Order: sequence, then C-alpha cells, then structure tokens
Amino acid sequence: MAEQTEQQPIESTENRVDLEDSTNLVTFRLGSGEYAIDIMQAKEIIKMEKITLIPNAPDFVEGVINLRGNIIPIIDLKKRFNLEETEGDKNTGIIIVKIEDVDMGIIIDAISKVVSIANSDIQPPPPMLSGIGQKYIKGVGKLEDKLLVVLDLEKLFTTDEEEEETVAES
Repeated sequence: MAEQTEQQPIESTENRVDLEDSTNLVTFRLGSGEYAIDIMQAKEIIKMEKITLIPNAPDFVEGVINLRGNIIPIIDLKKRFNLEETEGDKNTGIIIVKIEDVDMGIIIDAISKVVSIANSDIQPPPPMLSGIGQKYIKGVGKLEDKLLVVLDLEKLFTTDEEEEETVAES
C-alpha cells in the first residue's frame, strides 16, 4: 500500500483513529437534505423492519424493535424536525445510535457514505436558521459541492422528552 498523506479520504472506518483536525461522519439523506452524525455515535445500520407501536408516545417516536434481544426505541427524524414525510422505499433504513448510554434507532431515507471532514470545514449553524432548529445542529459542513447538516444527537431529546419516552415505554 502506498504511503498515506495526512488528509485523505477514509477507506475503512474500522479501528481508525480520528485525526485531531478532522471528524469522521456518517452521512444520510432525509427528504431532500443531507445530514450527518459523528461516526462514534453510530453503532450499526440496519434495514427497515417491522416497528411495534407504543401507545401515547410522542409523535416522533415510531415505536420499538427487537434487535438481537434488545428493545430499541425508533425515532422518526422527519417528524422530529417537521420535515415533509415521504413513503419509505428499499433504501429506507435505521441507524442504531448511542445517546447518553441508551441505544436508539433513527429512521433515515438512505445512507450516503462515511466521510472525513476537516473541522475547519464545519461552521456553526447560522443564527437565523429555520426548519429543524439551531439547537439540534452542531454545524454545517462543506463537502465537495454540497452542504451537510451535522446533527447534535445529544440535544435532540430534552429531559422532558426523555421522560415522556420513559413513560411511553413503561
């Protein structure tokens, strides 16, 4: 294998250490937008499966799935962000993420790819950002000819909403 330069695209993310000046992101599509999360929060990506509904759950909580014996709550980010809902297709999937030591699934329209982006290419969200709301966004990343909305999963669920989910799960 040829010698690697300091900044090159990721070939494989397994056992790879992040460079200090870059961030590894999993990118995915929701509606017409491109979004990303830190790869360290993503545990795995699975195909869409049957979701068991939970009565009286917040509207963005689709329900739960049984993943290898673990009950995982499933969140619909399009509902959470008030985005236009679309019918799922063969590309629709679920990213299993870890948020504050809790595994959750987030429904996505399609997985895009894993990218390494320089921290200098991730700008803070504009103060007048509309749509999904500035508090859920870590930043906006510039990648080639498009912009990626980098989500802050820790802030997606406030304490009140986490309590609602706990009540809904009981």
